[in-house]
Amino acid sequence: MTWAATLDYGRKTKNEDIRPGPLRPANIIRNKFPTYKNGSNGIVIKLADGPEVPPLKEVVAKETEELLDRRQRFSVRELAMKFEKGLNTATLLSKEVKWRQVALLERDILLKNLKSVLESLRGQVTGKTKDEIEESISMVEILAVQLSKREAELIQQKTEVTELAKSLKLASEDAKRIVEEERVNANTEVESARSAVQRVQEALQEHEKMSKRTGKQDMEELKKEVRVARRIKMLHCPSKAMDLENEIKTLRKTFTEKSVDCVNLLKELELHKRLKGNDIPVFDLEGLQCLGSMLHIVCQNGTPMDFSNISVQWFRIHPKESNKEIISGATRPAYAPEPNDVGRYMQAEINFGGETAIAKTAGLVDPDAGLVDYVETLVRKPETEFNVVVLQLNGIDQPKEAVHVLNVGRLRMRLSKGKTVVAKEFYSSSMQLCGVRGGGEAASQAMFWRPRSDLSFAVAFETARERNAAIMLARRFAIDCNVRASASPTCNARGMIFLIHGLFCRSSLQVRVTRLPGEGDGAHWCWMLVPPNSGPTGDPCRALQSERDVVHFSVFHDML
Repeated sequence: MTWAATLDYGRKTKNEDIRPGPLRPANIIRNKFPTYKNGSNGIVIKLADGPEVPPLKEVVAKETEELLDRRQRFSVRELAMKFEKGLNTATLLSKEVKWRQVALLERDILLKNLKSVLESLRGQVTGKTKDEIEESISMVEILAVQLSKREAELIQQKTEVTELAKSLKLASEDAKRIVEEERVNANTEVESARSAVQRVQEALQEHEKMSKRTGKQDMEELKKEVRVARRIKMLHCPSKAMDLENEIKTLRKTFTEKSVDCVNLLKELELHKRLKGNDIPVFDLEGLQCLGSMLHIVCQNGTPMDFSNISVQWFRIHPKESNKEIISGATRPAYAPEPNDVGRYMQAEINFGGETAIAKTAGLVDPDAGLVDYVETLVRKPETEFNVVVLQLNGIDQPKEAVHVLNVGRLRMRLSKGKTVVAKEFYSSSMQLCGVRGGGEAASQAMFWRPRSDLSFAVAFETARERNAAIMLARRFAIDCNVRASASPTCNARGMIFLIHGLFCRSSLQVRVTRLPGEGDGAHWCWMLVPPNSGPTGDPCRALQSERDVVHFSVFHDML
Protein backbone atom coordinates (compact mmCIF):
# COMPACT_ATOMS: atom_id res chain seq x y z
CA MET A 1 0.00 0.00 0.00
CA THR A 2 1.47 3.25 -1.13
CA TRP A 3 0.61 6.87 -0.51
CA ALA A 4 0.16 9.55 -3.11
CA ALA A 5 2.31 12.05 -1.34
CA THR A 6 5.65 11.96 0.43
CA LEU A 7 6.32 13.25 3.91
CA ASP A 8 8.66 16.18 4.40
CA TYR A 9 9.35 17.01 8.04
CA GLY A 10 9.27 20.71 8.64
CA ARG A 11 7.44 21.59 5.35
CA LYS A 12 3.84 21.42 4.12
CA THR A 13 2.82 19.06 1.31
CA LYS A 14 0.49 19.59 -1.57
CA ASN A 15 -1.77 16.69 -0.58
CA GLU A 16 -1.82 17.39 3.08
CA ASP A 17 -5.45 16.38 3.36
CA ILE A 18 -4.80 12.74 2.38
CA ARG A 19 -1.91 12.36 4.89
CA PRO A 20 -2.43 9.27 6.98
CA GLY A 21 -3.62 9.76 10.52
CA PRO A 22 -0.79 8.11 12.44
CA LEU A 23 1.72 10.63 11.11
CA ARG A 24 -0.21 13.69 12.25
CA PRO A 25 1.05 13.52 15.88
CA ALA A 26 4.57 13.98 14.58
CA ASN A 27 3.63 17.44 13.30
CA ILE A 28 2.03 18.21 16.60
CA ILE A 29 5.14 17.12 18.43
CA ARG A 30 7.31 19.07 15.99
CA ASN A 31 5.33 22.25 16.75
CA LYS A 32 5.78 21.86 20.53
CA PHE A 33 9.34 20.55 20.89
CA PRO A 34 12.69 21.40 19.33
CA THR A 35 12.91 20.55 15.64
CA TYR A 36 15.48 17.94 14.58
CA LYS A 37 16.61 16.79 11.13
CA ASN A 38 18.89 14.09 9.78
CA GLY A 39 22.27 15.33 8.79
CA SER A 40 25.06 13.69 6.94
CA ASN A 41 26.32 10.34 8.21
CA GLY A 42 23.11 9.82 10.19
CA ILE A 43 23.77 12.70 12.70
CA VAL A 44 20.69 14.38 14.14
CA ILE A 45 20.92 18.19 14.10
CA LYS A 46 18.82 20.42 16.38
CA LEU A 47 17.28 23.33 14.55
CA ALA A 48 17.06 26.80 16.07
CA ASP A 49 13.61 27.50 17.46
CA GLY A 50 14.08 31.24 18.11
CA PRO A 51 15.95 33.44 20.60
CA GLU A 52 17.79 31.47 23.29
CA VAL A 53 16.28 31.88 26.79
CA PRO A 54 18.81 31.86 29.67
CA PRO A 55 18.51 28.94 32.04
CA LEU A 56 16.61 29.34 35.29
CA LYS A 57 19.77 28.60 37.29
CA GLU A 58 21.60 31.55 35.75
CA VAL A 59 18.67 33.90 36.38
CA VAL A 60 18.47 32.87 40.05
CA ALA A 61 22.27 33.14 40.44
CA LYS A 62 22.28 36.60 38.88
CA GLU A 63 19.49 37.87 41.10
CA THR A 64 21.18 36.37 44.17
CA GLU A 65 24.45 38.08 43.28
CA GLU A 66 22.71 41.43 42.83
CA LEU A 67 20.98 40.94 46.18
CA LEU A 68 24.29 40.19 47.92
CA ASP A 69 25.94 43.19 46.26
CA ARG A 70 23.25 45.58 47.39
CA ARG A 71 22.61 44.23 50.90
CA GLN A 72 24.99 46.73 52.51
CA ARG A 73 22.88 49.63 51.25
CA PHE A 74 19.66 48.45 52.79
CA SER A 75 18.47 48.83 56.34
CA VAL A 76 17.39 45.90 58.42
CA ARG A 77 13.76 46.42 57.52
CA GLU A 78 14.48 46.70 53.78
CA LEU A 79 16.72 43.64 53.97
CA ALA A 80 13.88 41.71 55.56
CA MET A 81 11.54 42.84 52.79
CA LYS A 82 14.07 41.74 50.17
CA PHE A 83 14.38 38.36 51.84
CA GLU A 84 10.60 38.02 51.82
CA LYS A 85 10.56 38.88 48.13
CA GLY A 86 13.36 36.37 47.42
CA LEU A 87 11.48 33.71 49.35
CA ASN A 88 8.35 34.33 47.31
CA THR A 89 10.40 34.19 44.11
CA ALA A 90 11.98 30.90 45.20
CA THR A 91 8.52 29.53 45.95
CA LEU A 92 7.30 30.52 42.50
CA LEU A 93 10.37 28.96 40.93
CA SER A 94 9.78 25.76 42.86
CA LYS A 95 6.20 25.69 41.64
CA GLU A 96 7.37 26.31 38.08
CA VAL A 97 9.79 23.39 38.38
CA LYS A 98 6.92 21.21 39.56
CA TRP A 99 4.82 22.30 36.61
CA ARG A 100 7.65 21.56 34.21
CA GLN A 101 8.12 18.15 35.83
CA VAL A 102 4.45 17.43 35.26
CA ALA A 103 4.86 18.54 31.65
CA LEU A 104 7.84 16.20 31.30
CA LEU A 105 5.83 13.32 32.65
CA GLU A 106 3.08 14.07 30.15
CA ARG A 107 5.69 14.25 27.36
CA ASP A 108 7.14 10.87 28.38
CA ILE A 109 3.70 9.31 28.19
CA LEU A 110 3.06 10.90 24.81
CA LEU A 111 6.44 9.72 23.49
CA LYS A 112 5.79 6.18 24.72
CA ASN A 113 2.37 6.17 23.11
CA LEU A 114 3.82 7.61 19.91
CA LYS A 115 6.58 5.02 19.82
CA SER A 116 4.12 2.16 20.38
CA VAL A 117 1.87 3.47 17.57
CA LEU A 118 4.81 3.83 15.19
CA GLU A 119 6.06 0.33 16.01
CA SER A 120 2.58 -1.07 15.37
CA LEU A 121 2.44 0.76 12.02
CA ARG A 122 5.94 -0.39 11.01
CA GLY A 123 4.74 -3.94 10.76
CA GLN A 124 1.79 -2.93 8.62
CA VAL A 125 3.55 -0.82 5.91
CA THR A 126 6.32 -1.46 3.44
CA GLY A 127 8.56 0.42 1.18
CA LYS A 128 9.33 4.06 1.60
CA THR A 129 6.62 4.59 4.21
CA LYS A 130 8.23 1.98 6.39
CA ASP A 131 11.55 3.83 6.13
CA GLU A 132 9.87 7.04 7.18
CA ILE A 133 8.24 5.31 10.12
CA GLU A 134 11.59 3.88 11.22
CA GLU A 135 13.12 7.35 10.87
CA SER A 136 10.30 8.70 13.05
CA ILE A 137 10.91 5.99 15.65
CA SER A 138 14.63 6.88 15.76
CA MET A 139 13.79 10.55 16.17
CA VAL A 140 11.36 9.69 18.98
CA GLU A 141 14.09 7.71 20.72
CA ILE A 142 16.56 10.61 20.32
CA LEU A 143 13.92 12.98 21.67
CA ALA A 144 13.36 10.68 24.64
CA VAL A 145 17.11 10.78 25.38
CA GLN A 146 17.09 14.60 25.17
CA LEU A 147 14.08 14.74 27.43
CA SER A 148 15.78 12.49 29.99
CA LYS A 149 18.79 14.78 29.99
CA ARG A 150 16.50 17.77 30.34
CA GLU A 151 14.74 16.04 33.19
CA ALA A 152 18.08 15.45 34.96
CA GLU A 153 18.95 19.11 34.57
CA LEU A 154 15.56 20.13 35.92
CA ILE A 155 16.01 17.83 38.91
CA GLN A 156 19.39 19.39 39.63
CA GLN A 157 17.91 22.87 39.25
CA LYS A 158 15.12 21.84 41.55
CA THR A 159 17.65 20.73 44.17
CA GLU A 160 19.56 23.99 43.87
CA VAL A 161 16.39 26.05 44.00
CA THR A 162 15.27 24.11 47.07
CA GLU A 163 18.59 24.78 48.80
CA LEU A 164 18.41 28.44 47.80
CA ALA A 165 14.87 28.63 49.15
CA LYS A 166 16.01 27.08 52.42
CA SER A 167 18.89 29.55 52.71
CA LEU A 168 16.58 32.43 51.87
CA LYS A 169 14.10 31.17 54.42
CA LEU A 170 16.81 30.97 57.09
CA ALA A 171 18.04 34.41 56.11
CA SER A 172 14.49 35.71 56.32
CA GLU A 173 14.09 34.20 59.78
CA ASP A 174 17.41 35.73 60.84
CA ALA A 175 16.33 39.06 59.42
CA LYS A 176 13.04 38.82 61.30
CA ARG A 177 14.91 37.97 64.49
CA ILE A 178 17.33 40.87 63.97
CA VAL A 179 14.42 43.21 63.25
CA GLU A 180 12.66 42.02 66.41
CA GLU A 181 15.82 42.48 68.49
CA GLU A 182 16.36 45.93 67.03
CA ARG A 183 12.74 46.76 67.73
CA VAL A 184 13.10 45.62 71.35
CA ASN A 185 16.34 47.59 71.74
CA ALA A 186 14.74 50.62 70.14
CA ASN A 187 11.76 50.33 72.51
CA THR A 188 14.14 50.04 75.46
CA GLU A 189 16.10 53.08 74.33
CA VAL A 190 12.89 55.00 73.75
CA GLU A 191 11.67 54.13 77.25
CA SER A 192 15.01 55.13 78.79
CA ALA A 193 14.97 58.35 76.78
CA ARG A 194 11.43 59.05 77.95
CA SER A 195 12.40 58.42 81.57
CA ALA A 196 15.46 60.67 81.16
CA VAL A 197 13.32 63.38 79.60
CA GLN A 198 10.83 63.00 82.43
CA ARG A 199 13.59 63.32 85.01
CA VAL A 200 14.94 66.39 83.24
CA GLN A 201 11.47 67.90 83.13
CA GLU A 202 10.98 67.20 86.84
CA ALA A 203 14.38 68.74 87.60
CA LEU A 204 13.51 71.78 85.49
CA GLN A 205 10.18 72.14 87.25
CA GLU A 206 11.88 71.84 90.63
CA HIS A 207 14.49 74.37 89.52
CA GLU A 208 11.74 76.72 88.36
CA LYS A 209 9.96 76.35 91.70
CA MET A 210 13.18 77.03 93.60
CA SER A 211 13.94 79.95 91.29
CA LYS A 212 10.49 81.36 91.97
CA ARG A 213 10.96 80.95 95.72
CA THR A 214 14.44 82.44 95.68
CA GLY A 215 13.21 85.13 93.30
CA LYS A 216 10.49 86.04 95.76
CA GLN A 217 13.01 86.11 98.60
CA ASP A 218 15.39 88.22 96.54
CA MET A 219 12.52 90.51 95.64
CA GLU A 220 11.62 90.90 99.30
CA GLU A 221 15.24 91.63 100.16
CA LEU A 222 15.45 94.14 97.33
CA LYS A 223 12.27 95.80 98.56
CA LYS A 224 13.75 96.02 102.04
CA GLU A 225 16.97 97.45 100.65
CA VAL A 226 14.99 99.96 98.59
CA ARG A 227 13.02 101.00 101.66
CA VAL A 228 16.22 101.36 103.65
CA ALA A 229 17.81 103.30 100.79
CA ARG A 230 14.79 105.60 100.59
CA ARG A 231 14.91 106.13 104.32
CA ILE A 232 18.64 106.86 104.15
CA LYS A 233 18.04 109.21 101.24
CA MET A 234 15.35 111.03 103.19
CA LEU A 235 17.57 111.21 106.23
CA HIS A 236 20.51 112.43 104.17
CA CYS A 237 18.90 115.50 102.76
CA PRO A 238 21.39 118.39 102.80
CA SER A 239 19.56 120.36 105.46
CA LYS A 240 18.88 117.34 107.67
CA ALA A 241 22.42 116.05 107.26
CA MET A 242 23.81 119.43 108.24
CA ASP A 243 21.55 119.57 111.28
CA LEU A 244 22.57 116.04 112.29
CA GLU A 245 26.27 116.84 111.87
CA ASN A 246 25.95 119.94 114.00
CA GLU A 247 24.04 117.99 116.63
CA ILE A 248 26.64 115.21 116.64
CA LYS A 249 29.48 117.74 116.96
CA THR A 250 27.69 119.40 119.85
CA LEU A 251 27.10 116.07 121.57
CA ARG A 252 30.72 115.03 121.08
CA LYS A 253 31.95 118.32 122.44
CA THR A 254 29.64 118.05 125.43
CA PHE A 255 30.66 114.43 126.02
CA THR A 256 34.35 115.35 125.84
CA GLU A 257 33.89 118.20 128.30
CA LYS A 258 31.94 116.01 130.69
CA SER A 259 34.53 113.25 130.38
CA VAL A 260 37.35 115.69 131.09
CA ASP A 261 35.46 117.08 134.07
CA CYS A 262 34.81 113.57 135.36
CA VAL A 263 38.46 112.60 134.93
CA ASN A 264 39.60 115.77 136.68
CA LEU A 265 37.24 115.11 139.56
CA LEU A 266 38.49 111.55 139.86
CA LYS A 267 42.08 112.77 139.76
CA GLU A 268 41.39 115.34 142.45
CA LEU A 269 39.73 112.67 144.55
CA GLU A 270 42.70 110.34 144.09
CA LEU A 271 45.10 113.19 144.85
CA HIS A 272 43.17 114.04 147.99
CA LYS A 273 43.41 110.42 149.11
CA ARG A 274 47.15 110.37 148.45
CA LEU A 275 47.64 113.66 150.31
CA LYS A 276 46.07 112.08 153.33
CA GLY A 277 48.57 109.23 153.04
CA ASN A 278 51.50 111.61 152.32
CA ASP A 279 51.87 109.96 148.86
CA ILE A 280 52.03 112.78 146.34
CA PRO A 281 52.19 111.47 142.75
CA VAL A 282 54.92 112.84 140.53
CA PHE A 283 53.38 111.80 137.19
CA ASP A 284 49.85 111.69 135.86
CA LEU A 285 48.05 110.31 132.79
CA GLU A 286 46.53 112.81 130.41
CA GLY A 287 43.82 111.94 127.87
CA LEU A 288 40.36 110.48 127.62
CA GLN A 289 39.97 107.14 129.35
CA CYS A 290 38.09 105.47 126.52
CA LEU A 291 38.77 103.23 123.57
CA GLY A 292 40.15 105.16 120.61
CA SER A 293 41.98 107.82 122.63
CA MET A 294 45.64 108.36 123.62
CA LEU A 295 47.06 108.36 127.14
CA HIS A 296 50.20 110.46 127.77
CA ILE A 297 52.45 110.51 130.83
CA VAL A 298 52.88 114.08 132.10
CA CYS A 299 54.44 115.60 135.18
CA GLN A 300 52.12 116.57 137.96
CA ASN A 301 53.57 120.09 138.17
CA GLY A 302 53.19 120.58 134.40
CA THR A 303 56.90 120.91 133.60
CA PRO A 304 58.08 119.08 130.45
CA MET A 305 60.35 116.09 130.95
CA ASP A 306 62.82 114.21 128.79
CA PHE A 307 61.85 110.52 128.72
CA SER A 308 64.94 109.42 126.80
CA ASN A 309 66.68 108.33 130.01
CA ILE A 310 63.50 107.13 131.72
CA SER A 311 62.11 103.60 131.44
CA VAL A 312 58.34 103.17 131.22
CA GLN A 313 56.17 100.05 131.46
CA TRP A 314 52.40 99.95 131.06
CA PHE A 315 50.09 97.51 132.90
CA ARG A 316 46.47 96.51 132.95
CA ILE A 317 44.92 96.51 136.42
CA HIS A 318 41.86 94.41 137.10
CA PRO A 319 39.29 96.27 139.21
CA LYS A 320 38.76 95.16 142.78
CA GLU A 321 42.04 93.22 142.62
CA SER A 322 45.66 94.00 143.24
CA ASN A 323 47.14 91.83 140.47
CA LYS A 324 48.26 93.46 137.27
CA GLU A 325 48.98 92.25 133.78
CA ILE A 326 52.00 93.52 131.93
CA ILE A 327 51.45 94.89 128.43
CA SER A 328 54.19 93.49 126.24
CA GLY A 329 56.02 96.17 124.22
CA ALA A 330 54.28 99.15 125.86
CA THR A 331 57.41 101.02 127.00
CA ARG A 332 56.78 104.55 125.72
CA PRO A 333 55.31 107.67 127.35
CA ALA A 334 52.16 107.38 125.22
CA TYR A 335 49.78 104.46 124.90
CA ALA A 336 46.62 103.89 122.86
CA PRO A 337 44.13 101.57 124.62
CA GLU A 338 42.93 98.54 122.66
CA PRO A 339 39.89 96.27 123.10
CA ASN A 340 41.74 94.18 125.71
CA ASP A 341 41.91 97.24 127.97
CA VAL A 342 38.16 97.86 128.15
CA GLY A 343 36.88 97.67 131.73
CA ARG A 344 40.35 97.84 133.31
CA TYR A 345 42.59 100.45 134.85
CA MET A 346 45.68 101.55 132.97
CA GLN A 347 48.85 102.02 135.00
CA ALA A 348 52.31 103.17 133.97
CA GLU A 349 55.44 102.58 136.06
CA ILE A 350 58.18 105.17 135.49
CA ASN A 351 61.74 104.45 136.62
CA PHE A 352 63.93 107.56 136.87
CA GLY A 353 66.96 108.20 139.04
CA GLY A 354 66.65 104.87 140.80
CA GLU A 355 63.10 105.67 141.90
CA THR A 356 59.80 104.27 140.66
CA ALA A 357 56.72 106.42 140.15
CA ILE A 358 53.24 105.22 139.28
CA ALA A 359 50.67 106.93 137.08
CA LYS A 360 47.22 105.37 137.00
CA THR A 361 43.93 106.19 135.33
CA ALA A 362 41.23 107.50 137.60
CA GLY A 363 38.62 105.15 136.15
CA LEU A 364 38.09 102.14 133.94
CA VAL A 365 38.66 102.36 130.21
CA ASP A 366 35.27 102.90 128.57
CA PRO A 367 34.24 101.05 125.39
CA ASP A 368 33.53 102.72 122.06
CA ALA A 369 29.79 103.24 121.63
CA GLY A 370 28.32 100.96 118.95
CA LEU A 371 31.56 99.04 118.37
CA VAL A 372 30.12 95.71 119.53
CA ASP A 373 27.12 95.99 117.18
CA TYR A 374 29.46 96.93 114.33
CA VAL A 375 31.63 93.88 114.97
CA GLU A 376 28.58 91.60 115.20
CA THR A 377 27.52 92.87 111.78
CA LEU A 378 30.95 92.08 110.34
CA VAL A 379 30.99 88.60 111.91
CA ARG A 380 28.08 87.57 109.69
CA LYS A 381 30.22 88.16 106.60
CA PRO A 382 32.73 85.50 105.49
CA GLU A 383 35.45 88.14 105.20
CA THR A 384 35.93 91.89 105.65
CA GLU A 385 38.37 94.21 103.90
CA PHE A 386 40.02 97.29 105.40
CA ASN A 387 42.11 99.90 103.61
CA VAL A 388 45.43 100.28 105.44
CA VAL A 389 48.85 101.83 105.01
CA VAL A 390 51.93 99.81 105.94
CA LEU A 391 54.00 101.83 108.42
CA GLN A 392 56.68 99.26 109.22
CA LEU A 393 57.82 95.93 107.81
CA ASN A 394 59.90 93.85 110.25
CA GLY A 395 60.57 97.06 112.20
CA ILE A 396 61.76 99.04 109.14
CA ASP A 397 59.83 102.17 108.17
CA GLN A 398 58.05 101.97 104.83
CA PRO A 399 56.85 104.67 102.40
CA LYS A 400 53.25 105.58 103.19
CA GLU A 401 52.01 106.41 99.69
CA ALA A 402 50.74 102.93 98.71
CA VAL A 403 47.38 101.78 100.04
CA HIS A 404 47.06 98.10 100.94
CA VAL A 405 44.03 95.94 101.67
CA LEU A 406 43.84 93.91 104.89
CA ASN A 407 41.43 91.00 104.51
CA VAL A 408 40.15 89.48 107.76
CA GLY A 409 38.48 86.13 106.99
CA ARG A 410 37.09 83.28 109.00
CA LEU A 411 40.15 81.08 108.52
CA ARG A 412 43.01 83.44 107.70
CA MET A 413 44.22 87.00 107.31
CA ARG A 414 45.67 88.41 104.10
CA LEU A 415 47.50 91.62 103.28
CA SER A 416 47.62 92.53 99.60
CA LYS A 417 48.56 95.41 97.34
CA GLY A 418 46.45 95.32 94.22
CA LYS A 419 46.71 91.75 92.90
CA THR A 420 49.97 91.07 94.75
CA VAL A 421 49.64 89.19 98.03
CA VAL A 422 52.13 90.55 100.55
CA ALA A 423 51.26 88.18 103.41
CA LYS A 424 48.73 85.42 103.93
CA GLU A 425 48.51 83.24 107.02
CA PHE A 426 45.98 81.03 108.77
CA TYR A 427 45.12 81.67 112.40
CA SER A 428 47.57 79.95 114.72
CA SER A 429 48.84 80.20 118.27
CA SER A 430 52.05 81.83 117.00
CA MET A 431 50.18 84.74 115.40
CA GLN A 432 50.31 88.00 117.39
CA LEU A 433 47.77 90.78 116.95
CA CYS A 434 47.41 93.96 119.03
CA GLY A 435 47.52 97.72 118.91
CA VAL A 436 50.77 99.51 118.12
CA ARG A 437 52.85 100.05 121.28
CA GLY A 438 54.24 103.37 120.18
CA GLY A 439 53.78 107.07 120.57
CA GLY A 440 52.33 109.57 118.17
CA GLU A 441 48.79 110.62 117.58
CA ALA A 442 48.29 107.87 114.96
CA ALA A 443 48.86 105.07 117.47
CA SER A 444 45.13 104.84 118.16
CA GLN A 445 44.61 103.98 114.46
CA ALA A 446 47.58 101.58 114.08
CA MET A 447 47.80 97.83 114.62
CA PHE A 448 50.71 95.43 115.04
CA TRP A 449 50.41 92.10 113.21
CA ARG A 450 52.94 89.29 113.31
CA PRO A 451 51.63 86.41 111.14
CA ARG A 452 54.72 84.30 111.81
CA SER A 453 57.99 84.60 113.68
CA ASP A 454 59.99 86.00 110.73
CA LEU A 455 57.44 88.55 109.50
CA SER A 456 55.74 91.51 111.21
CA PHE A 457 53.76 94.55 110.10
CA ALA A 458 52.62 97.83 111.59
CA VAL A 459 49.60 99.07 109.63
CA ALA A 460 47.48 102.20 110.01
CA PHE A 461 43.71 102.24 109.44
CA GLU A 462 41.54 105.10 108.29
CA THR A 463 39.87 105.46 111.71
CA ALA A 464 40.41 104.17 115.22
CA ARG A 465 37.02 102.46 115.03
CA GLU A 466 38.16 100.31 112.08
CA ARG A 467 41.38 99.42 113.89
CA ASN A 468 39.55 98.24 117.00
CA ALA A 469 36.95 96.41 114.89
CA ALA A 470 39.69 94.58 112.95
CA ILE A 471 41.37 93.46 116.18
CA MET A 472 38.11 92.22 117.69
CA LEU A 473 37.03 90.54 114.46
CA ALA A 474 40.34 88.70 114.00
CA ARG A 475 40.31 87.48 117.60
CA ARG A 476 36.70 86.37 117.23
CA PHE A 477 37.51 84.30 114.12
CA ALA A 478 40.61 82.91 115.84
CA ILE A 479 38.43 81.74 118.73
CA ASP A 480 36.12 80.01 116.25
CA CYS A 481 39.21 78.18 114.95
CA ASN A 482 40.18 77.16 118.53
CA VAL A 483 43.16 79.50 118.34
CA ARG A 484 44.00 82.37 120.65
CA ALA A 485 45.68 85.26 118.82
CA SER A 486 47.39 87.44 121.40
CA ALA A 487 50.04 90.12 121.61
CA SER A 488 52.21 88.29 124.13
CA PRO A 489 53.07 84.65 124.90
CA THR A 490 50.34 82.74 126.69
CA CYS A 491 50.80 83.08 130.41
CA ASN A 492 50.29 80.29 132.91
CA ALA A 493 46.72 80.26 134.12
CA ARG A 494 47.52 78.57 137.41
CA GLY A 495 46.11 80.61 140.26
CA MET A 496 44.99 83.50 137.99
CA ILE A 497 41.73 85.36 138.47
CA PHE A 498 39.85 86.36 135.33
CA LEU A 499 37.26 89.11 135.22
CA ILE A 500 34.30 89.44 132.90
CA HIS A 501 33.30 93.06 132.51
CA GLY A 502 30.12 94.50 131.10
CA LEU A 503 30.55 96.90 128.24
CA PHE A 504 27.84 99.26 129.42
CA CYS A 505 28.25 99.09 133.17
CA ARG A 506 31.02 99.15 135.71
CA SER A 507 29.89 95.99 137.50
CA SER A 508 31.76 92.72 137.01
CA LEU A 509 31.71 89.06 137.95
CA GLN A 510 34.84 87.64 139.48
CA VAL A 511 35.96 84.22 138.28
CA ARG A 512 38.27 82.47 140.70
CA VAL A 513 40.27 79.51 139.35
CA THR A 514 41.60 76.96 141.83
CA ARG A 515 43.23 73.57 141.52
CA LEU A 516 41.40 70.74 143.16
CA PRO A 517 43.34 67.98 144.97
CA GLY A 518 44.90 65.28 142.88
CA GLU A 519 48.25 64.09 141.63
CA GLY A 520 49.42 64.00 138.05
CA ASP A 521 46.58 63.57 135.60
CA GLY A 522 44.10 63.30 138.45
CA ALA A 523 44.43 66.98 139.28
CA HIS A 524 41.99 69.35 137.59
CA TRP A 525 40.90 72.93 137.78
CA CYS A 526 37.65 74.51 138.91
CA TRP A 527 36.25 78.01 138.42
CA MET A 528 33.75 79.79 140.64
CA LEU A 529 31.58 82.83 139.99
CA VAL A 530 32.03 85.31 142.82
CA PRO A 531 29.92 88.51 143.07
CA PRO A 532 31.84 91.78 143.52
CA ASN A 533 33.10 92.55 147.03
CA SER A 534 32.43 88.98 148.17
CA GLY A 535 34.60 86.65 150.15
CA PRO A 536 37.02 84.05 148.82
CA THR A 537 34.34 81.37 148.54
CA GLY A 538 32.02 80.62 145.68
CA ASP A 539 29.94 77.92 144.08
CA PRO A 540 31.84 75.61 141.73
CA CYS A 541 30.10 75.65 138.38
CA ARG A 542 32.35 73.67 136.12
CA ALA A 543 35.42 71.47 136.33
CA LEU A 544 38.16 72.34 133.86
CA GLN A 545 40.09 69.32 132.64
CA SER A 546 43.33 71.14 131.85
CA GLU A 547 45.07 74.47 132.08
CA ARG A 548 44.20 75.07 128.42
CA ASP A 549 40.51 75.28 129.33
CA VAL A 550 41.35 77.89 131.94
CA VAL A 551 43.32 79.95 129.45
CA HIS A 552 40.53 79.74 126.84
CA PHE A 553 38.05 80.94 129.46
CA SER A 554 39.71 84.36 129.46
CA VAL A 555 39.35 84.75 125.69
CA PHE A 556 35.87 86.24 126.08
CA HIS A 557 37.33 89.17 127.95
CA ASP A 558 40.19 89.48 125.47
CA MET A 559 37.66 89.68 122.66
CA LEU A 560 35.87 92.57 124.31
